[in-house]
Amino acid sequence: IGGTVVIVGFMTVTTGAVVAAQGYTQFQSVGVEAFTGFAAAYFIPRIIVPGTAQVTLTATVGAGATAQMGAMKINEEVDALEVIGIRSVTYLAATRVVAGTIVVIPLYAVALIMGFVSARVGTTAIYGQATGVYDHYFNTFLNTPDLAWSFVQTIAMIVVVMLICTYYGYTASGGPAGVGEAVGRAVRASMVVGAIVLVAVTLSVYGQSGN
Repeated sequence: IGGTVVIVGFMTVTTGAVVAAQGYTQFQSVGVEAFTGFAAAYFIPRIIVPGTAQVTLTATVGAGATAQMGAMKINEEVDALEVIGIRSVTYLAATRVVAGTIVVIPLYAVALIMGFVSARVGTTAIYGQATGVYDHYFNTFLNTPDLAWSFVQTIAMIVVVMLICTYYGYTASGGPAGVGEAVGRAVRASMVVGAIVLVAVTLSVYGQSGN
């Protein structure tokens, strides 16, 4: 988990910096660079943090869960649980889905904070915009419902990712090579389905609101 925190923090720092760089330069070209704070408040919680969290958690927690489950499967540890009367799906698969959902809560907080901080530092310290101007537009356009829906988006995607990764690990076969193939398939499927979930939730929440 500690390594995942570092990766999530680093990824959101870079994406927040991209918002600062692209937002400031694009707005400056039409003379409204003050709206960079608006861009950070608008895009980071709605799109960037959920998408970045999904990608990083898929590549770390999801892939690790698939590999662990696959190793247990080919070593007949899963069959051993069934033999002694323990339902392996409940004991192994469901607990990992629940654990992944719980873990994403602090990781989401880290991602959101780092994204906001990097966008602010990039805009004010590097591009020289006044902090009062940035904070005014940022606070004006940052809505509490956006943060709530962003959290819901992230939870929904992580549940899907953990279900997919656990399934591929649970059905892995063919020795260590089979486990490696299962991890690859799990990551690929999680990326695709996670993107679909992100688009679906975003359209369902913001698509008809007109903003």
